[in-house]
Amino acid sequence: MPYTAVLLDLDGTLLDTIPDLADATNAMLADLGLAPLPQETVASLVGKGTKALIASVLARQEQSGDPALQERAQALFRRHYHRFNGQRAVLYRGVEQGLRAFARMGLKLAVVTNKPAEFTLPLLERSGLAPYFECVVCGDTCPEQKPRPEPLLHACAQLGAAPGQAVMIGDSINDAQAAQAAGITALAVPYGYNHGHSVQNLKVDDIVMSIEAAAQWISKRRTGQGQAALGSA
Repeated sequence: MPYTAVLLDLDGTLLDTIPDLADATNAMLADLGLAPLPQETVASLVGKGTKALIASVLARQEQSGDPALQERAQALFRRHYHRFNGQRAVLYRGVEQGLRAFARMGLKLAVVTNKPAEFTLPLLERSGLAPYFECVVCGDTCPEQKPRPEPLLHACAQLGAAPGQAVMIGDSINDAQAAQAAGITALAVPYGYNHGHSVQNLKVDDIVMSIEAAAQWISKRRTGQGQAALGSA
């Protein structure tokens, strides 16, 4: 069955958003009178949505047992992240080249992220990525988030593609497990935020070094040329 759609994770796959997330996190911690965290620590906690991020941050500060504090921290983080969102985020190498290659192949594109819509949509606009995507599935679009398959299946339905016609590209176990559960081909990039673990251990169909390399991987399979994944863009 030929591929007709590509689903892409956002944070850690298309954009390095850790600087913005770290800035918002540490501004929140300052408001709470807590010590800041190194950017590398914040990076290790990203991947399951902002609520999970804040819960993990507070647990690191031994402040996870107070529901009122959790609620206040969430509100503070949202306020700060609206200010920092997209300020220091940068596209990974090969992203724009890969997205243009997908477009030339006539593939339909969707973002599937656990980030809430209130942050996802402005970030796509500020980064210049919004025009590439027919569909954006955010962390609050469906009742379930990745690693559940529902967000991926929802994106396929919106794009008019069967799961077997889609490829999911992500950087973490959440993306891999969601794709596997949905019956969707899964590719992983090695440079993102897989909770500090190597993507070599993920159950995916292949590992590609960039979005541009992913486009070449798909192109080869659409044209029936070869079976070896490209290791670099």
